Amino acid sequence: MKYLPISSDLFTFNRKNFVSRLKSASIALFNANDEFVRSGDQNFIFKQNADLFYLSGIDQEQTILLLFPDCPNPLYKEVLFLRQTNEHIAVWEGHKYTKEEAKTASGIEAVYWLSDFDNILHSIIHYAEHIYINTNENDRYAHTVPYRDLRFLNDLRAKYPLHHYERSAPIMRDLRAVKSTIEVELTQKACDITRDAFIRTLKFVKPGVNEYEIEAEIIHEFIRQGATGHAYSPIIASGPNAIVLHYIDNNQTCKDGDVILFDWAAEYANYNADMSRSIPVNGRYTPRQRQVYDAVLRVMRAATQLLVAGTIWNEYHDEVGKIMTSELIGLGLLTKQDVEKQDPKMPAYKKYFMHGTSHHLGIDVHDFASRYTPFAAGNILTCEPGIYIPAEGLGIRIENNILITETGNIDLMANIPVEADEIESIMNS
Repeated sequence: MKYLPISSDLFTFNRKNFVSRLKSASIALFNANDEFVRSGDQNFIFKQNADLFYLSGIDQEQTILLLFPDCPNPLYKEVLFLRQTNEHIAVWEGHKYTKEEAKTASGIEAVYWLSDFDNILHSIIHYAEHIYINTNENDRYAHTVPYRDLRFLNDLRAKYPLHHYERSAPIMRDLRAVKSTIEVELTQKACDITRDAFIRTLKFVKPGVNEYEIEAEIIHEFIRQGATGHAYSPIIASGPNAIVLHYIDNNQTCKDGDVILFDWAAEYANYNADMSRSIPVNGRYTPRQRQVYDAVLRVMRAATQLLVAGTIWNEYHDEVGKIMTSELIGLGLLTKQDVEKQDPKMPAYKKYFMHGTSHHLGIDVHDFASRYTPFAAGNILTCEPGIYIPAEGLGIRIENNILITETGNIDLMANIPVEADEIESIMNS
């Protein structure tokens, strides 16, 4: 891993919270993500299962975590199973965790090789009544290919049909939404690296540069500072490309007079930042670009004030919609008559601002959390309003990451330039 070691206190704390919510006589099992084939002899870069990492800190393929707090054998109350390395693997793939390294990283004393998993599980599973399985229940996800945990569930049901099978996801959904101090620090690190990459790009961009050249500047700064890489596929959308919300081709030339919509950020230690900015290619916004930019910035600041403990998801987005509607009228994009005759199910503002304002942020960029639970202290949410005007070839989005606390909220990206004047000043320095 490129990132610095994380204190195992984080993962010990997370496991304690998780097992406290299990039914009596329960085993919980978590698998590493699948490795996905890219070609005949290559895999895609491995990305650890978020829940397994949250509970163990182990960032390696072919890992299983077993938690059985009521196990009659105290040796097996929490057990980590690892892929056993050998000389061949060491030569071709590099270093893998030793048992001692895994103990240090996870805080788990009982570490075994995967070859021991079946025997150890079989020796204790009959003393459990419930088996908790980790399934992907993020409501943004729909699987078409059975992933490792689903295949694992089918195997267990065939071997142990009389146990009661339970879902870990509802517990994880509640736990992961509330970030601990260490998690906030890791997210802040990702935000700080993102800031440095943004400053670098502001000094690099000029008419005639290609979007992919900007992407190269970004990843250079990320890797230089120990980030894993991009938190998600970077959007570097110049001119009318910004109208495409998930534009990731990044293959066009940035033209004098256009605005580039950035939506990219760093991943550090599996924790993610998520930033959007919109900058002028030539270092100066036109009056109209500035007018739209300032409108989006006002919406972002007003929306940020609403991100407090107790806020309800749908009510929050409805209120932001009203704020955006007012700004769109001010920009001449909507009229009061448009608003009066709008369909409540598809408000008029959605023509120019078609996505949500916020989502939870954490180990996943769109982190696992309930849409129906009020925001709480410890939540980190994005705040990312935008205005997209196809007729003008202009798209503006501004996004910061907001931590909710008991006494208000903290902008984790407060040190990233966002005022138009500051952006222009850096670009022309």
